[in-house]
Amino acid sequence: MPKDEELPVLVGQAGPLKGLRFPVNGAVVLGREPGCEVVISSRQVSRYHARLTTSTEGIILEDLGSKNGTHYNGNPLSSPVVLKDGDLFQIALVQEFMFLSSDATMPLTEPLVQQGMLMLDMRSRRVWVNNQQLVPPLSALQFHMLWVLYEKQGQVVSRQDLVSAVWGDEQSAGVSDQALDALIRRLRDRISALDSRHPYIVTVRGHGLRLDNPPTK
Repeated sequence: MPKDEELPVLVGQAGPLKGLRFPVNGAVVLGREPGCEVVISSRQVSRYHARLTTSTEGIILEDLGSKNGTHYNGNPLSSPVVLKDGDLFQIALVQEFMFLSSDATMPLTEPLVQQGMLMLDMRSRRVWVNNQQLVPPLSALQFHMLWVLYEKQGQVVSRQDLVSAVWGDEQSAGVSDQALDALIRRLRDRISALDSRHPYIVTVRGHGLRLDNPPTK
């Protein structure tokens, strides 16, 4: 049997299960019923609300005909979907989970080392700007882009390298300049909401982008 750290894992985000981790091994039912693998004690959650199933394609998320629905990356879930690393889904808008393909692939962050005014925690996908946590969390695409820049602080990352890192090599060919610009704009807006005095994500014309992370005061 695989060890827990080798299994995919759900990480509780906003909600009553915030901070808890649930390995995904076989079928995992989420709901209000005490017999569920993941129990969410809220009347807004159906007794058997949603299910994760292990398949040859990966981990499949499906809603079980719940009353208040399941949201996947911010959109209502209407049909089963294969989860990708960093995806977010919400149960009846009561509990949010992040899906990680393997606990073992995530770097340890205990304790967090503050390297500048902007900090990231890869394990929990949390972001702090000017000592304030970004709430709600960034989308999966926004976080991936910020993480690429964060790992190479001060270095210029080309637009093509960003697209390949964020969308993956297979999908990158279909990503337009407009889609990349829109993602950059949304990410900048989220950061500037907490600290508008510093640009953080700097465009180097003709080359790409770099993260300018000022030291803490």
